[in-house]
Amino acid sequence: MQATRRTIEVIDLHPHISSFRDDVLAGLHARPRRIPPKYFYDRRGSELFEEITELPEYYLTRTEMAILRQRAGEIASSIGGDVDLVEFGSGSSAKVRILLDRLEGATTYMPVDISRSYLVDAASALSDDYPDLRVVAICADYTDLVLPQSSPSRRRMLFFPGSTVGNFEPEAAADFFRHTGADLRAGDAMIVGVDLKKSPALLDAAYDDAQGVTAEFNRNLLVRINRELDADFAVDQFEHVAFYDAGHGRIEMHLSSRVEQTVKIASEEFSFLPGETIHTENSYKYSIPDFHALLEGSRFRPSQVWTDDEQKFSVHLLRCE
Repeated sequence: MQATRRTIEVIDLHPHISSFRDDVLAGLHARPRRIPPKYFYDRRGSELFEEITELPEYYLTRTEMAILRQRAGEIASSIGGDVDLVEFGSGSSAKVRILLDRLEGATTYMPVDISRSYLVDAASALSDDYPDLRVVAICADYTDLVLPQSSPSRRRMLFFPGSTVGNFEPEAAADFFRHTGADLRAGDAMIVGVDLKKSPALLDAAYDDAQGVTAEFNRNLLVRINRELDADFAVDQFEHVAFYDAGHGRIEMHLSSRVEQTVKIASEEFSFLPGETIHTENSYKYSIPDFHALLEGSRFRPSQVWTDDEQKFSVHLLRCE
């Protein structure tokens, strides 16, 4: 007999389709054209990203997980017990398991993700494996989320892995830390994964893999727009382009039109010349001092930082004052 799946709580604050439509139309009218990377993560986009994390070129996930495994005891000791754990951009919730195995007194886990079906499946699987843990799945855009109130007797520990903070423009990242810290109490904490500056060749390969999975992930954004916004993008006529811009300290991802073409979205038309691009993602890379500078003006203070031996990636413990 198959075991009954444990019930999780779901708070559904998913952005309405109108916000997706408005952002896409505004972004295509803009010059240069751009679409926010948060829209990568429909169910298929989330699945493709999990494939990316397994690629040999994509060092970020395995390096961060190695740091977490190696330092989990130290991280847990630094955080202390009796915390409610909130994860931003939770995806498959794979990394948080490393912390849950070492944290004492963690009774509530709140994964926050924009893809509802993927979120619910991942949260349910984690709940099955941690039967004593209360799981509250929050389907939302965490960039403007007001965190649920926690018990006055319990602290909150936010978990923001994957170097997702690098997808923000630096000014927006600083605003994110100010906004997020405003919802916390003194003694709350945050664990943040931050990708470090390194060889451009290593970075370029990580975002343009030989198997073409990242290219499919990028073009899946157009597949989603076709499906949800009744558009007619010829997906194969757009090429995935990724490169490191040393001047800005960031990887840029674009979709470049292979030909002259016109795309219809609802009642609007958008013309593309050969080589004209839609800018779909930035991924900023930081030095440790540069990352700490983003926290100025927020309630977060750097407490500890852990890196791998090759200084590819960093995991930061921030404390709220």
